[in-house]
Amino acid sequence: MRKYYLIVFIILAHGNCLAQGFNHQWLLGSTGIDTNVTSPDARLLFDLLSADTSGENRKLAVWETQANISDANGNLLFASNGCWIMDASGDTMQNGSGLNPGLWADSYCSNTTGLPNVGGNIIIPYPGDTAKFILFHQIGNFSSSFPYMDSPEVFYTVIDMNLNGGLGGVITGQKNLIAFSDTLSWGLAACKHANGRDWWIVAIRDASNTIFKILATQSGISSVTSQTVNMPVPSYGNAGQPCFSPDGTKFAYKNGLTNPAYHDVRILSFDRCTGMFDSLGYTIRNGEFGFGLSFSPNSRYLYYSSGGHIYQLDTDAPNIAATDTLVASYDGYCYPNPWNCTNFWLMYLAANGKIYITSSQFTIDLTYINSPDSAVLTCDVQQHALRLPCYTIRAGLNHPNYYLGCDTTLGCTTCYTGIDELSPIDFKFKVYPNPVTRELLNIGYLLPQNKGGWFEIYDVTGKVVFKYPLPPWSNEQSFKLPGLSNGVYNCVITSDNKRVSKKVAVIKE
Repeated sequence: MRKYYLIVFIILAHGNCLAQGFNHQWLLGSTGIDTNVTSPDARLLFDLLSADTSGENRKLAVWETQANISDANGNLLFASNGCWIMDASGDTMQNGSGLNPGLWADSYCSNTTGLPNVGGNIIIPYPGDTAKFILFHQIGNFSSSFPYMDSPEVFYTVIDMNLNGGLGGVITGQKNLIAFSDTLSWGLAACKHANGRDWWIVAIRDASNTIFKILATQSGISSVTSQTVNMPVPSYGNAGQPCFSPDGTKFAYKNGLTNPAYHDVRILSFDRCTGMFDSLGYTIRNGEFGFGLSFSPNSRYLYYSSGGHIYQLDTDAPNIAATDTLVASYDGYCYPNPWNCTNFWLMYLAANGKIYITSSQFTIDLTYINSPDSAVLTCDVQQHALRLPCYTIRAGLNHPNYYLGCDTTLGCTTCYTGIDELSPIDFKFKVYPNPVTRELLNIGYLLPQNKGGWFEIYDVTGKVVFKYPLPPWSNEQSFKLPGLSNGVYNCVITSDNKRVSKKVAVIKE
């Protein structure tokens, strides 16, 4: 047996199992340590089908406003809660304090909680510069009515990772710059331009059907334009998580009111080349109010939540509103106290292809949608199924799809190669553990231009013994192998007429 292990080690020694991807980390906040938790803070690393949770004591407190970005190997570069920017050392980034000027931000930042803006931060790579990033951010407005859920500006701040010995720093004179001013709803969303390099960043005028579009290019903010979409003008402001579908073809946002409670969900098509929106439809939910909104990895299904319910819409259907279906009702679970209840608040599509859902109360559990690419109840909502080492409340995270590439079918004839473009034959494919001893195999990968693919396992005779479709957004999968015999197998990923393989050994103990 020792000889067999040695042979396997030689065959597989080149492999590794590091996490990967710009969107592979999520920081969660706390209210301090008590007998029910083991840590004041937590970090989720999406390197398995289930998120890997770890406790930590972190200086950066996070609430509903959070953006972060990692390097291509999944190592955190920096994060922001809307008050300041934390670098990879866990301390304040050089020149990273004092984000979002004004009394409104100061009132929250003085309490070290971070800002409560849903979707109020988002980070994009600086087009054409691998060392720089742009953080777009919003504040609230004390002059508006309770609960101050509109923003007078969209700010932006430019970070250069070459500063401060590689920990990065905010470039002098490029902090809290105003992209434009208006009366805006909370929430920013971003989508890669069809040229594969530039970015669209969008915000919505409050209580209106007007969408603002910032175009970020290698020269900075190239333009700010607006478009009035063919939707009924809402009677109240937008109150959701505006989001693009992973493939960039659709956009969704909400309007809502707390008294009397209602919200409507609006779905638009999007042209990544021209930046133009077109109406696809909307649905209204009377008697309920909620923030959560997320597309499925395959961009077909849209999920939205109120405090007590989660619904699914099929955005590929001719009549989207007719597909509005309840997929989960809050089961009343509270732990460890009657006021620590895991209802439904914000949604986050993670790198492992699941949608995670936070609560409006302090909880130590997260809900997640296990198979969001599946219709209706087969999407498999798992309530309070992920235990955290800390408390969290109303936690949000805003990641765009960093892996969209060029699309010349939309009319854009120029394509650029950016920091997130893959080589033609490299899917950053990893298999682990290797060897497999308990029939559980994990894989990590990045598919070209976020296209779908297939994962297959071949035995020594070339027979396919396992096959599984890979959704375009997911970067990780975990499999229970079907009783394979001891031996070395060939694991293959195919996507976009490209193919890459890794050897894996199966050794039953």
